[in-house]
Amino acid sequence: MSELTFEQMLEDSIKTIHSGEVVEGTVIDVKADEIVLNIGYKSDGILTKNEYTNDSSIDLTTVVKPGDTMEVKVLKVNDGEGQVVLTYKRLAADRGNKRIEEAYNSREVLKATVTQVLEGGLSVVVDEVRIFIPASLVSDTYERDLSKYAGQEIEFVISEYNPKRRRYIGDRRQLVAAQKAELQKALFERIHEGDVVDGIVKNVTDFGAFVDLGGADGLLHISEMSWGRVEHPKKVFKVGEQLKVLIKEINGSKIALSLKFDDANPWRDAAQKYAIGNIVTGKVARMTDFGAFVELEPGVDALLHVSQISKEHVEKPSDVLSVGEEVTAKVVDFNEEERKISLSVKAMLAPESGRDAEDSDADVVSVDIDAVIAAQDQED
Repeated sequence: MSELTFEQMLEDSIKTIHSGEVVEGTVIDVKADEIVLNIGYKSDGILTKNEYTNDSSIDLTTVVKPGDTMEVKVLKVNDGEGQVVLTYKRLAADRGNKRIEEAYNSREVLKATVTQVLEGGLSVVVDEVRIFIPASLVSDTYERDLSKYAGQEIEFVISEYNPKRRRYIGDRRQLVAAQKAELQKALFERIHEGDVVDGIVKNVTDFGAFVDLGGADGLLHISEMSWGRVEHPKKVFKVGEQLKVLIKEINGSKIALSLKFDDANPWRDAAQKYAIGNIVTGKVARMTDFGAFVELEPGVDALLHVSQISKEHVEKPSDVLSVGEEVTAKVVDFNEEERKISLSVKAMLAPESGRDAEDSDADVVSVDIDAVIAAQDQED
């Protein structure tokens, strides 16, 4: 039997490797875009940045150093120059693929940072596996602008797993919906009509504002925003503003809110301030053909009928008055139950004779102010 040469013995002592095999190597050199590993083979293994990660901005010298050990997968035993071509990201992807499969089957909630905001959704990476979350599955309500999610860590489940097509779909919407359902249940167990609670303005419309109460939204109608008249909700509230609101009514899942707190009700002491015979001052808020509405204070309007504006005949209020003008008049009628007040400037003027005084009293009229206001609001 012939003796083996030194070269033959050395070659026999070195392991053989095959493409697709997973091996462990020791880092012997690191450059910004390349790692050289000793994998116990006759040639060193080369791991390029492209085969280490999908992040093109990374500097390999910041993530590994000589002496580190790592598992890699063999892509080519010989690249034509005698070097072994390795991959780390594909090995991680294989293992990540298994991880995603297990999460899909168990409905596990995964957590990852949004790496890209795309036109149609979000992209996240879990163990080197890229998962796409369509815009329709990002939240329980459609969001046109997803930029706020950039760099944000989010939770989701895998709703579609297709490794053959490399199609991995995430779903965040069902988690958001489930969480909101729990919060809504807890909220309705906690709140009652008459409670004062904290909320955040979520949306402002022409007719009111929707306020997030932490589990459900309540509607603050324009008529409940103030004891006074509100021209437009957007002039009063902004999205994100914090409010203390009164729960006026709970009807099923609908919550009606109000900012008309009793302690600020201007009608609480109106009977004294606006008793018949009192002289009051206010500003003309609006006018109709039959009279002018005078705001005595926010939430308290009185009607100055056209026949009570002057001793002389007045065709229509706008002939002698203007919106914003200050008016001093006498209270000639007060109805606390219906919250109606009638004024008269004529009644303040000294009558020339007893007959004039009788005529003045006879001219005092009673008008359904609420009906007039409702009719005007419909016209507006």
